[in-house]
Amino acid sequence: MREPEFHRIRRLPPYVFAEVNVMKAKARAAGRDVVDLGMGNPDSPTPKHIVDKLIETVRDPKTHRYSTSRGIPGLRRALANYYARRFDVRLDPETEVCVTLGSKEGLANLAQAITTPGDTILVPNPSYPIHPYGFMIAGAAIRHVPFGPGIDLIAEFAHAYEHTVPKPSVMVLNFPSNPTALTCDLDFYKEAVKFARERDMFILSDIAYAEIYFEGPPPPSILQVEGAKEVAVEFSSLSKTYSMPGWRIGFAAGNPRLIGALARIKSYLDYGAFTPIQVAATAALNGPQDCVEEIRRLYRERRDVLVEGLAKAGWPVPKPRATMFVWAPVPEPFRAMGSLAFAKLLLEEADVAVAPGIGFGEYGEGHVRMALVENKHRLRQAVRSIRALFARYGVAPQPARARARDLVMV
Repeated sequence: MREPEFHRIRRLPPYVFAEVNVMKAKARAAGRDVVDLGMGNPDSPTPKHIVDKLIETVRDPKTHRYSTSRGIPGLRRALANYYARRFDVRLDPETEVCVTLGSKEGLANLAQAITTPGDTILVPNPSYPIHPYGFMIAGAAIRHVPFGPGIDLIAEFAHAYEHTVPKPSVMVLNFPSNPTALTCDLDFYKEAVKFARERDMFILSDIAYAEIYFEGPPPPSILQVEGAKEVAVEFSSLSKTYSMPGWRIGFAAGNPRLIGALARIKSYLDYGAFTPIQVAATAALNGPQDCVEEIRRLYRERRDVLVEGLAKAGWPVPKPRATMFVWAPVPEPFRAMGSLAFAKLLLEEADVAVAPGIGFGEYGEGHVRMALVENKHRLRQAVRSIRALFARYGVAPQPARARARDLVMV
């Protein structure tokens, strides 16, 4: 007798990335040298002064006990100080900041705290999977809103709001965006806050890549907008900024009611990150920031190597202004096969792993995402393999004039 699938699991779609991951594992088991650009998993070491602080703190047995689920006071103060110097935003560490186990955990747990089954949530599509599925697991209905270059996202939100029953209660934003690498300015956030306040909605904003930027002004925070704290909470993480992905440390900041709801539900679910990790995170935020600029420079150089190399191979892709990702349209000769089949082709015949765009939502179809998590030598190796693949399929390199175009994501 076939057992019924659990309700919440049944609501989740098949994990598209799993097929590529299985193929990648088989290729490596067979001894093939796969250049892995699939997962946004930083490869550079955490800065030494942060690691040293962890080691120093972990030697104290008092730090081995349970921690505090909403974060130790010193770290919450450090987060508030970061907002003051970076965004000129004042936060109360007691009521407007909560430490999380990365931005992903924070968003998912807040969704659990504030969602009533049947609530409708507006989420841009394509998007990072936890943005819609955190709410879906909590019982909400998701209204996917088309998102991409040239699309007026606020107008799309307005259209979705008018044609949705029941009226949406939350909208999700993510700039700089994963996977599209698109950025926004403060005027966009002003429109978003006005939109939410007029419709009695909350905004959950994910700025995990706010410190990974290359051209133009630094990405803003929605909390810079007057009145934003009435409707918005913002999530971020130290994973990319300080190359600390495995440490699982992040934060939420903003609306006191939402922060209180998150802190309350976390008090039932966890005891917070290991105290030495929180102390080291405090050292990261309060300490020298030249390491952040070095990480930024590293991704900028890798971006240029990959984008310029692909253009020479006959695959012109937009040059991202921020994030650690390149959001690349599937080349015309391969477009009909779809992003998943194209990703499989790159892995099978070029030993290059990428993330298929369809895995980020239906509007991600026609693209693949490449993470800048291999060194420049390995990226050049990937480009050579892709160029050889293209040659076998009759895709010629671009002439110099065409290569000179500077396609930039904005």
